[in-house]
Amino acid sequence: MTADTTSPTAPLRLAVVGAGVIGRHHARVALANDGLVVVALVDAVPAAATGAADEIEASGAPRPLTTATIEDAIAQIDIDVVAICSPSGMHVQLAEAALDAGKHVVIEKPLDTTMPRARQIAALAAAARQRGLVVSVISQHRFDPASVAVARAAHGGGFGRVTSGVASVAWYRSQGYYDSGDWRGTWELDGGGAVMNQGVHTVDLLVWSLGRPVEISAQIGLLAHDRIEVEDTAVATVRFDTGALGVIHCTTAAYPGLSARYAVYGTQGSAVVDDDRLAYFHVAPDADTLQSAATTANATAVADAVDQKSDVVPTEHVVGGPPEAEHFLAGHGRQYDDIVDAIRTGRDPGVTVDDALVSLATVRGLYVSATLGQPVRIDDVIDGRYDDVVPVVAAAAAAGGATR
Repeated sequence: MTADTTSPTAPLRLAVVGAGVIGRHHARVALANDGLVVVALVDAVPAAATGAADEIEASGAPRPLTTATIEDAIAQIDIDVVAICSPSGMHVQLAEAALDAGKHVVIEKPLDTTMPRARQIAALAAAARQRGLVVSVISQHRFDPASVAVARAAHGGGFGRVTSGVASVAWYRSQGYYDSGDWRGTWELDGGGAVMNQGVHTVDLLVWSLGRPVEISAQIGLLAHDRIEVEDTAVATVRFDTGALGVIHCTTAAYPGLSARYAVYGTQGSAVVDDDRLAYFHVAPDADTLQSAATTANATAVADAVDQKSDVVPTEHVVGGPPEAEHFLAGHGRQYDDIVDAIRTGRDPGVTVDDALVSLATVRGLYVSATLGQPVRIDDVIDGRYDDVVPVVAAAAAAGGATR
């Protein structure tokens, strides 16, 4: 049965499926949210669920029910929301079970690692929407104040016409990282390399800011690691329906490991976000400034343009500012605030399954383009035209003999 979620005071009852690291993180986020209470932990490994329940009980919260399946949990206790934190390949069946029982659903990223299963989830979500159920996919960085400010300016005309953007994730992963698990660096279980695992958030933010991607052209390489199937370096260009052009760059071979950053450029303003904080933000203050800029020839066009970032977001969200308290929890916490409000008010959540599907298709399109050596239309990826393409990445020797 489904609890009454119309009361503005009764917390929503949350069941977390998957009691690993990310599932326990969801539980901790929920414990800090007055609109949620964790009532069940589900894991096929009983010790994992029991251990997570011990942690919750030790925090002073009521001990949640522990079960091996979501069906058992639904049969034993009232649940409003199911958070799916299992391996990606299990998302479809878990979402279907929860939605069939009339529960709202939160899916931890990625939506899935394959387009066929992702389309199944999208179909389930569309049908659920008709029944008043909310389905959201975790993309917590869309709720970072820095990224919210950039998206608001990009979508609302503050930047004028958005012309281009760059997403760059320059991280480092040692060979030992990939050797630490047989699943690491495999297409089947990892779903990809530097883009799918390390760069997916930043790619999503670029897509969110620039518009719906139309076409992608990419190259990928395995240049600095052994014994893995996936890429450690990727570059791509993307054309968006707004006319804007974007560049994607992701690598796990940038020693000692730098930042994840993206930039949005427009005719009246630009911004840079670096590791979730605002590094630069400027919008033309008036038409006279724009007019005078048109007559200058220097690189910046506007002499002494003021960096407005500190006026746009609180100091803890500005590069160089004090750290945000509990930053890792805060990101998911902001998204859960949105999800709770969406359920209470009956609106769509800030991140829908369709949003996640487009971002996943962009990553999948990057791999398909690199494998086939041709531009790929994102709608064709979503529609299933390239479902049978098996990604291939050139190793260093085949790509020109990089040295280590």
